[in-house]
Amino acid sequence: MKKIGLIGGMNWEYSQIYYQIINKKVKELLGGLHSAKCIMESLDFSEIDRLQHKNDWDGLTRHITDAAINLQNAKADVIVLCTSSMHQCSTDIIENTDIPFLHIAEATGKSINKKNINKVLLLGTKSTMTDGVYKEILQRDFNIEVITPNEEDIEIVHEIINNELSIGITTPESKETVMHITQKAIQQGIEGIVLGAINLPLLINNFDFEVPVFDSTKIHAESAVLFSLIQ
Repeated sequence: MKKIGLIGGMNWEYSQIYYQIINKKVKELLGGLHSAKCIMESLDFSEIDRLQHKNDWDGLTRHITDAAINLQNAKADVIVLCTSSMHQCSTDIIENTDIPFLHIAEATGKSINKKNINKVLLLGTKSTMTDGVYKEILQRDFNIEVITPNEEDIEIVHEIINNELSIGITTPESKETVMHITQKAIQQGIEGIVLGAINLPLLINNFDFEVPVFDSTKIHAESAVLFSLIQ
């Protein structure tokens, strides 16, 4: 079994979700007392949050890249970044390390292709929906058309994620709001929904829609397990 290197701490509760998914998948596949071989470089989220609010991507990239290098030095065999929004730093991680980096959009694209789906709605934080990281990879590498909500709805979804879901609050009103936004996209012909924020499954899931829902966090974490078990 290969050692999975996790860049976590953004925030620590989300890192815990990755750890749980990874170990549950290992147990499912191997049974018995098996658990994942992994190591985590956990960052101080207060510092990351400060840099995000300053839009200091040079500073953010340095933190993320240093964490990746530390994982490589700790003999990790693969790097997994445990947050969607920070995948803007992926190019620098790849350029500064010599071990594979598993990109969340690539893992999600493979899962979507298996369903023969060609058009999806992307939901997540504002940066995830607007920075183009998901869109570029899904469209270029997997021939999947990606649409996002309109500007007003992007702000609404972002606020629900940041002000409610990030602190464990779910309300029927917010669920109804996100479902309404999603139904508008279904009327535009989407064939699937990508949950690009780790906490969105707290609010909506496959049972809420007539089209498939892709939980990118679960897909990403489980892809790390499959990689770790390749001989």
